[in-house]
Amino acid sequence: MGGMGLGQRGEGTATVPWAYLRLPPFPQVAVRVLQLASDENVQLHQLCDLISSDPAFASEVLTVSNSLLYAPRYPSTTIMQAVAVLGANTLQGMCVTVGVRAYLGKAMSYPAMRNLWRHNLACAMIAERIAKAGSVDKDTAYTAGILHDVGRMALAVVQPRGYAALLDKHQGGAVSMLAAERELFGWDHCEIGRQLIRDWNLPQSFDAVVGDHHSERRTDGVWDVAELVKVSCAVASAAGFAAFPGCETKKYSELLDELPTADRAALHPDKATLKDEIAHSIQAIESV
Repeated sequence: MGGMGLGQRGEGTATVPWAYLRLPPFPQVAVRVLQLASDENVQLHQLCDLISSDPAFASEVLTVSNSLLYAPRYPSTTIMQAVAVLGANTLQGMCVTVGVRAYLGKAMSYPAMRNLWRHNLACAMIAERIAKAGSVDKDTAYTAGILHDVGRMALAVVQPRGYAALLDKHQGGAVSMLAAERELFGWDHCEIGRQLIRDWNLPQSFDAVVGDHHSERRTDGVWDVAELVKVSCAVASAAGFAAFPGCETKKYSELLDELPTADRAALHPDKATLKDEIAHSIQAIESV
């Protein structure tokens, strides 16, 4: 898979072998769903059969699909019905959401990890909103937003207490966390994210999503899913859903001013209102 290699980062590189981290496996159904998403010839029954192959996973996907967030007129009782109601692309993003929550597992008992989970949800929901006004597919944007901090999720699972303590005490901009993570783990979450994307054989487009979301935004007018996630991550943090309490962010109004007019219109100009809207949607997922 292409993209910048681990040894080509501008600052700092991993200092311990990959195997040293001993990362537990991500839910395989979610990984396989992501792999299928890149196959234009995938059949709907393949997606349904895959999700249904893990009864516990399928049950949670169905529960989320019937939640207040999606509010279907007719609740689904099977994965096939959920696909018919929501569409295959929406269901793929939902599977990743369920997969991330399952991956975090017991780590969610730490408030710092719940904040991290909500940061990812907020990023995904904001990316979806902005995508509706632009050229990026909204479901792809949502999936990328959920996945962008998968490296953080891995650190949370490897050492929940230690990483929670780091998240609670660290002060500085989002990018400043990378050096602190390398000091504690030998890897930062962007490096880990890139390696996971390669290990899982996911589409190359996800490489930049997980590895570059703290880098400077492009100024050449190119607006792809990776650039969308950069903006959405920053907006989520500015709106009150930062990945850690001491995260220094730009003002919400300044970030809006940097967006193209159409994309700016997709977000409420009042930060408190956007925060309430996103919090309501997050609550709809967390309540199931």
